[in-house]
Amino acid sequence: MTVTSLIIRLTMSLPSGLASATIKGYFLRLLQLLSTCLAFSLVATTGTWRETIGNWSMFIWCFCFVVTLLTFIVELCGLQFLWPFSWDDFLINYASYSTLLCLSASIIYPTMYIQIVPRGSSWNHAIAATAFSCLASVTYATEVAWICARPSHITCYVLRMPGLLKGLENFVACVIFGFISNTSLYLHQPALVWCVAAYSICLFLGAVALLLYLGGYSNKLPICFPIFLLGLALLSIFLYASALVLWLLYQFDENFGGQPQRSSDVSCHHQLTHLVCTWDQRLVVAILTAVNLLIYVADLVYWARWVFVRD
Repeated sequence: MTVTSLIIRLTMSLPSGLASATIKGYFLRLLQLLSTCLAFSLVATTGTWRETIGNWSMFIWCFCFVVTLLTFIVELCGLQFLWPFSWDDFLINYASYSTLLCLSASIIYPTMYIQIVPRGSSWNHAIAATAFSCLASVTYATEVAWICARPSHITCYVLRMPGLLKGLENFVACVIFGFISNTSLYLHQPALVWCVAAYSICLFLGAVALLLYLGGYSNKLPICFPIFLLGLALLSIFLYASALVLWLLYQFDENFGGQPQRSSDVSCHHQLTHLVCTWDQRLVVAILTAVNLLIYVADLVYWARWVFVRD
């Protein structure tokens, strides 16, 4: 019995709670499971992931595989009613984040490793893993478009401006954490630890805001939800602005123990084993911090117009 015929038979026997689930949805889910599983399996066999960014790419593929597998089991057993949030909104948001995360892994992993891995089986595995990561990105993006195209789905929060900004904020924060997973970048200096704390606080609050919306609890706050988001954006701007200033000072200013020149970083002299050295990681974090700060400013402007102008 083929996988397709098995899914068709299971679909026909599912309870009414899964009436909206189709073969197309199961097919996408299986492609997601296959692509993410093959991506981390191929990389695990090469041994080229035992670095900071490599660990982050492996985490992305493993995380997407596990959550997708759990989602598939829930849908297959018709247990969506146990989920406290809107199931479609959860699927859209999860697929959107997975699209961005797998896409970033598809770019960062080959940039760091394919060029330094010697030709042979390891190089072929790294190429194949990148291809499957790209396939995972496409399947997750297809799922977002498919769910939003359903006649029964009225709104697509993640594709509207506030949802898009919140998604970008959280995504950039996740990429930042991928680069600062090398604790030697900040543990030696309390000011840099504060930067990591600022990133963590903003990511946590952003996730809380998203859960409040998905759970339908936004109207149960003691203040209006747009005002809450406006205050959240203002707080995040303060945290990111302080993180940007401190990160630049303590990483690149000699007066604060930083390294203004790339050549002063010893790890940058070993390009055959490290395509992206420690100094490069510091620079990427600084750039991403500035990018996220601008996104939070756009978020603040949006909600300020909503609160003070729209009314």
